[in-house]
Amino acid sequence: MIVKRANPDFHVYLCLGQSNMEGAAKYEECDTVGISPRFHMMAAVDMPGKGRQKGKWYSAQPPLVRANTGLTPVDYFGRELLKSLPDKVEIGIVNVAVGGCHIELFDPLNCADYIKGQPDWLKSMAKSYDNNPYQRLIDMARAAQADGVIKGILLHQGESNTGDKEWPVKVKKLYEKILSDLDLRAEDVPLLAGEMLSAEKGGICASMIKIVDTLPQVIPTAHVVSSQGCDGAPDGLHFTAEGYRLLGQRYAKVMLPLLKM
Repeated sequence: MIVKRANPDFHVYLCLGQSNMEGAAKYEECDTVGISPRFHMMAAVDMPGKGRQKGKWYSAQPPLVRANTGLTPVDYFGRELLKSLPDKVEIGIVNVAVGGCHIELFDPLNCADYIKGQPDWLKSMAKSYDNNPYQRLIDMARAAQADGVIKGILLHQGESNTGDKEWPVKVKKLYEKILSDLDLRAEDVPLLAGEMLSAEKGGICASMIKIVDTLPQVIPTAHVVSSQGCDGAPDGLHFTAEGYRLLGQRYAKVMLPLLKM
């Protein structure tokens, strides 16, 4: 029997969070062209209208999360990272995100109780992940590990937990569980967390940035991605398409020196 071995040059990134990781801005024509054939996404849900099936790899054409989601930081994370990597390296992303969710939604033991108290629109999104987004992320990650090597975890979440000083500890618990369930080591798989929309750009959850910035004090292998200068939408919660592009490029610039090439 021939045993398939994962390709060490196929770098996989797990992505999770709420609406800014989903992508709240519409992607534009420029976001759908010039995508490297070395940049892939694994569908975490079925997208019949896009010809995508859960658990399979496709070109990283937006949308990367669900059929009706928009441009995410991950779109430009992959584009930017590939610019500095050897031609033999390919990138695959797995993105599971639910707009409006607290970090508690990614607690597999308590997510059912959390979902019960949420509005119908959030329940509908959670249902697309069989009401357990964490388990869907792990299932997809295990499938991805058959093809490549997980190199990092990208998080953008916190708006719904604004003011929660326990958020870094909750993220630590989540990060450590992901590592344990996937048999990964923290020193090999850093956590990159993006800041909320800044106050200078009208961010109404900007106070959460101070809490996000403490994450490396709680998780030695965590790194914060600055949102300063990233344009925001009028709602004060989300980034514009241009803001997502810049934020995604910054995720890549933080990740690049962490890679053990």
